[in-house]
Amino acid sequence: MDKSRFLRFSSVLPLRTKGLYHQVPSHDLSAQATPYSDATPFGSPILTPVTRRTPKPRWSKNFRRFSVRRIVTVCVAIALLATLVLGGYQRRQRRLEEEAARDRERPKHHWEFYETLDGFYNGVRSLVKLSDWTPEQSQQRSELNTTVHHDVPMEPVLVDPYHFGSEKFLEDNYPVSPCFIDEDEKIPAPDVFAYPGIPANMPAPHFGSYNNLGITPDMCWERFGRLGPYGYSYPKEEGGLGFSVNSERAGADKILAKFDKIDWRNMNWDRAQKRCFEKNKHRFGGGGGGASPSSDEPPKKKVPRTAFVLRTWTGYEYDDIHLLSLRAMINELALKSGGEYDIHLLVHVKDESIPIWASEEVYQDTLRKNVPAEFWGMATLWSVPLMRLYYPGPFLKEDNYQNMAGSDIYGVYRSAHFALQWFSQQHPEYDFFWNWEMDVRFTGHHYEFHNQVAQWADMQPRKLLWERSQRVWIPDLHGSWENFSQLVEKETLAGKEAPIWGPVDFPTASHGMLPHPNGTKPPRSFEDDNYEWGVGEPADLIVFDPFVDPDKSAWVFRLDVTGYNTTLAPPPRRYAIITIGRLSKRLLNVMHDETYKMRHTMFPEMFPASVALHHGLKAVYAPHPVHFDRRWPLDVLDRTYNHVETPNDSPFGGQEHNNQGGSFYYNSGFSGAMWRRWLGAVDNNEGGRQFEEKNSGRMCLRGLLYHPIKFERVD
Repeated sequence: MDKSRFLRFSSVLPLRTKGLYHQVPSHDLSAQATPYSDATPFGSPILTPVTRRTPKPRWSKNFRRFSVRRIVTVCVAIALLATLVLGGYQRRQRRLEEEAARDRERPKHHWEFYETLDGFYNGVRSLVKLSDWTPEQSQQRSELNTTVHHDVPMEPVLVDPYHFGSEKFLEDNYPVSPCFIDEDEKIPAPDVFAYPGIPANMPAPHFGSYNNLGITPDMCWERFGRLGPYGYSYPKEEGGLGFSVNSERAGADKILAKFDKIDWRNMNWDRAQKRCFEKNKHRFGGGGGGASPSSDEPPKKKVPRTAFVLRTWTGYEYDDIHLLSLRAMINELALKSGGEYDIHLLVHVKDESIPIWASEEVYQDTLRKNVPAEFWGMATLWSVPLMRLYYPGPFLKEDNYQNMAGSDIYGVYRSAHFALQWFSQQHPEYDFFWNWEMDVRFTGHHYEFHNQVAQWADMQPRKLLWERSQRVWIPDLHGSWENFSQLVEKETLAGKEAPIWGPVDFPTASHGMLPHPNGTKPPRSFEDDNYEWGVGEPADLIVFDPFVDPDKSAWVFRLDVTGYNTTLAPPPRRYAIITIGRLSKRLLNVMHDETYKMRHTMFPEMFPASVALHHGLKAVYAPHPVHFDRRWPLDVLDRTYNHVETPNDSPFGGQEHNNQGGSFYYNSGFSGAMWRRWLGAVDNNEGGRQFEEKNSGRMCLRGLLYHPIKFERVD
């Protein structure tokens, strides 16, 4: 969801012109002038002997066909065009100079004085083994030494995070039938490739860890192996997208030789996903389950099914670069997994006058005008009028503490969760729902990341889970995850507030309260629990930014709370910025009931976490790797994010500028710049093919979430 909530940090991009062409209209020059002169007296005989003239060059004849007026017109047009281009360039330069002047005049944020980190941009010709890697932060700039090889010093490898053929997997799981792109089952779902190392001096993540989540730490991804199988590296005439024509190519031929080109034209992803599920439905429990392949075979573990819901809208522009990301998600999460995931597009119809629920013809016409053909079957349309019908309320203004947005409660800005709740009620076959925004990108393997994050979250104990999830883990400062957890315990028990243990009680809401779901009451006291409760319990909510108590933050939407008694203090609540994450069917059912029965709702980043808090559901912040573009002092990083003195000091509220140089936050500028550089584009006059060829080759990054990506470019 594209939200312009605050001032965005944006890169200043130079005007880059690949070429300007002025095409003169073609003219028919075949007609020849009469041999008779208009000066010949009418009726006079022509008695003058014919004199053979030397023929003039063809160019001379053609030149005469351009009248003086035409030549003047062309010259004037060229002059006007040149004036417009020059004027536009000058205006842009003035604007850039004015912005630079304003930037010089404004007070600098503290992090802008820190030394920048450049190891992100080391390329494939500088790869080293993980055992030989030293992070850039661990060295002084004068100590940095990067060996650049003539070619890539490692061989690319096929990436297989599934291991469906291993003995260990088959001990507890049913066999997985491979899935195909085409109906004739001649084109298997493609593999992707990476390098078994990382570039020299690559910075370590400031927050989070690969090892802790179980993500392969010694593997990096460049664009040929990551996106090549989805059409990046071959032309449109062969069914690709032809982006690699101008790319740096060190080692690329070895990667290209590892996969066959697939003609992605006329692809139908919905049918491919359905075929894949039908071949493997015996693996799944719940609404999607089936019988064991053989009645003689002892029953094995049933796998939950997950809907991966991409939130989009009418008018959204699906550029060719985005198609690569969407194909990667569908292939790696749905087809290669044997149907564990289904990918959906949940499309917001912004024109509220279109009655998508009243006519199948109107519905299909709206869908086909706003979604690429290859995704038609996996798209579901919704609109605000539909939400008004589904959740009629009333949602009373006097029951709202503060509507800072000043907009209608049914608008997507304030109630994006309504559509996801509605979608989950239409699809009871799924156990979990990933809510995903269209401006998120990921360099690693989608199945490995999402599966490992989910498994890690499921294994987290309930004791002090909320407290751990409201802090960021800085490995270079805190050490291991175990050390960090012990520190959280020590700080919590030494503090004034009691830890959260089970459902949170508070004064009755104006419309009453729902009973808590089964299994949310702690089986023993906080003191008697030895970090046992919750281990192996599927997480109801997984987010990628810490949970924040809005009463301790200056976040602008902290009081957008509706349906509670406004004569009392607001209910306890939590929020996590960026509305991407995994929600369980149980959580979405409770949110649905809270909305239509109790008429309770809150701002989208706050409602899921607050419902989980109220009802004792399992909510987890997953400490995924996050980079910053500068060498932050570790004590300052910890103080900024974990030891906020006043509400206005919160980096997830009053001081959100601290995230501008990070790789994951709604106002990050570094995330988009690094993503475009990884794609091979020039950004801020840096990067691009010449830079990569002159230095150490194209970038090779470990799996990393990037948000927001507001535009993409491949030069």
